[in-house]
Amino acid sequence: MNVENTVIIIPFSSDLKEPIKTLNLEWLKKYFKVEARDETVLSDPEGEIIDKGGLIFYARYKDKIVGTVSLLKISNTTFELSKMAVTDGVQGLGIGTKMMTHCIAIAKEKGIEKLILYSNRSLDSAIHLYQKYGFVEIPLEDGVYERADIKMEKII
Repeated sequence: MNVENTVIIIPFSSDLKEPIKTLNLEWLKKYFKVEARDETVLSDPEGEIIDKGGLIFYARYKDKIVGTVSLLKISNTTFELSKMAVTDGVQGLGIGTKMMTHCIAIAKEKGIEKLILYSNRSLDSAIHLYQKYGFVEIPLEDGVYERADIKMEKII
């Protein structure tokens, strides 16, 4: 079976506010800790992302939400790729790749000029995915996320 044909990327809707929190808490608790900023954004994704001009997408596979990614508005031309997560049971099926492709297409469509992201070098598969899509390392400022030890950007 080709997962590419069975994974559907869908936009946020108010009835789907819980998966962004559960999916992100899963990986945050596994690898790091939940920071105050995470708790704020994940507890109110509509107010903290959508109402501020950002976007949230979900990956649906076999009628279940298994992944999420957000574009947080920094300015009219710069967005942060954030809150990207794929649940453990379906990692390795290309769902992250499909979400990344979708976000880049949406960025181009909306005239976004630059995507930035914060990550941690210990997340090898995530860093590899970002590099594959043309993200390059740039200087990291202090105080964004405790777990972040790398900042990357992609010019669209």
